[in-house]
Amino acid sequence: MARTTLDTAALAHDLRLAVMRFSRRLRNQRVDTSVTLTHLAALSTLKRHGAMSPGELAGHERVQPPSMTRVVVALESKGLVTRTPHPTDRRQVVIDLTPAAEALLTEEARAREAWLSGRLHALSPEDRATLREAARIMDDLAAG
Repeated sequence: MARTTLDTAALAHDLRLAVMRFSRRLRNQRVDTSVTLTHLAALSTLKRHGAMSPGELAGHERVQPPSMTRVVVALESKGLVTRTPHPTDRRQVVIDLTPAAEALLTEEARAREAWLSGRLHALSPEDRATLREAARIMDDLAAG
């Protein structure tokens, strides 16, 4: 029993470090470095969940509303989001993506996927099959 616990702890350590290194390398495959990773995360959330108030966006991104206000102001100044009046609450606005933001997110994803495809192409078919299964397992871990 103690051996299993040690093996699991060692796996958790090794997996955490590998995922962090991999994530850092993937994040470095950038198209437009004038847009921060925080900005890209907010844009991605809007793409995934649709238009929303700055407060809702802050909740999704797990940041304080004043921080999200600064992000939204920066994104709006770059022409990446629009603000429109909330349909039922005059005190609120709704933030949505512009076509430029959609294009940026598409290009960012393409750049990262191109880099990753090149790296995967260099692997053996067996290693690619192992990674296919690992991706499924990691997705299950993230969901639980």
